[in-house]
Amino acid sequence: MNASHNTADQNQPIRVLVAKPGLDGHDRGAKVIARALRDAGMEVIYTGLRQTPEMIVNASIQEDVQCIGLSILSGAHNAIVPRVMALLKERGADDILVVVGGTIPAQDIEFLKQQGVAAIFGPGTPLETTIDFIRANVKPRGVPA
Repeated sequence: MNASHNTADQNQPIRVLVAKPGLDGHDRGAKVIARALRDAGMEVIYTGLRQTPEMIVNASIQEDVQCIGLSILSGAHNAIVPRVMALLKERGADDILVVVGGTIPAQDIEFLKQQGVAAIFGPGTPLETTIDFIRANVKPRGVPA
């Protein structure tokens, strides 16, 4: 266990939900990320393919995650991400760190960040970069908003 991450309770692993929203049926990248996060000592909930924003947000709240990783290859990110962010806000869970991975065109990155996405990791991003970002930016548990 790497002691450099900044959660309030060092004995509690960071909980991450990895989701594949939309209709794209390609989940190898999501599975690679899920395994890498697990190998880094995080608790990973992988929701599988074809998740709706509602399913993702409900699972995130039920599982008490601190981070949601959305893996999107289908091009539907400009519709899906704002919906996920709006649902998190409605449910009072907008303290959950949201990161996006997949094929996101450069011209869409600023829009996604304006929606509240903390980071976008494109193809070829080293796994360590994603792991380090989540460790550095996840909100500690039990700290009132």
